[in-house]
Amino acid sequence: MGLADLHIHTTYSFDGTCSVSAVLKYAAHHTSLDVIAITDHDKIDGALQALDMAPAYGIEVIPGVEVSSAEGHVLALFVTQLIPAGLSMEETVLRTVELGGICIIPHPMMNSRMGASPSTIRRALQNPEVAAGLVGFEVFNAGLAGAQRDAYAQRLCRQLPLAQVGCSDSHADWMIGLGATSFPGHSAQQLRQALINRQVEARTIRQMNYADFVLRYVPRLVLRYAGWVTWNKAPSEPLRLAWLGERVRSLPS
Repeated sequence: MGLADLHIHTTYSFDGTCSVSAVLKYAAHHTSLDVIAITDHDKIDGALQALDMAPAYGIEVIPGVEVSSAEGHVLALFVTQLIPAGLSMEETVLRTVELGGICIIPHPMMNSRMGASPSTIRRALQNPEVAAGLVGFEVFNAGLAGAQRDAYAQRLCRQLPLAQVGCSDSHADWMIGLGATSFPGHSAQQLRQALINRQVEARTIRQMNYADFVLRYVPRLVLRYAGWVTWNKAPSEPLRLAWLGERVRSLPS
């Protein structure tokens, strides 16, 4: 069985604290993951960069985007073009399918525009074309977004024809792999087929808590806004702090 983390952010997300190289380094050398998906907020640049760099790190990458639809966030996977933000959930999924991708609903039922409501998900699934592309549902989110809602998400997903996935929603290196999805095989294409066939299982490694958030993530986020992120020069080099302005062509907006 393979292991994948399908929800990871880099510094191309406004709240990400790890460069693409650091994400690849940590995932390849400090976890048991076979496959990772780079899903920055409404940006594809980091995913494309990771796809290009992944062979040097010995881990397989799925290019993706966490799309801010008008009805909640959607993880668009296996895409190499950006899906516009602000579309309905149905249109977001259909655009993803047109680009050859599939979709997962992350952190559902959040009390904000980030989480899709049960009624929105059910309505979207009534469209056969949407149902063909909307294949998964995040029942374990290792970030604070999932701490209060995972149990409800698990109950709801049992009522829906969707694969149950676990993800880290990582915004820092130490979060990568805290939530994961097991599947038959070890490659990205085998994972894709397993998601379509609903042959995956959510894996809970550890839930981020408020102490983690305050003592570990917030300091990283403060450093990130000051221009410092986790980075490494090459696959063989260790992770360290580096100034973002020297390492990334432009600051994510």
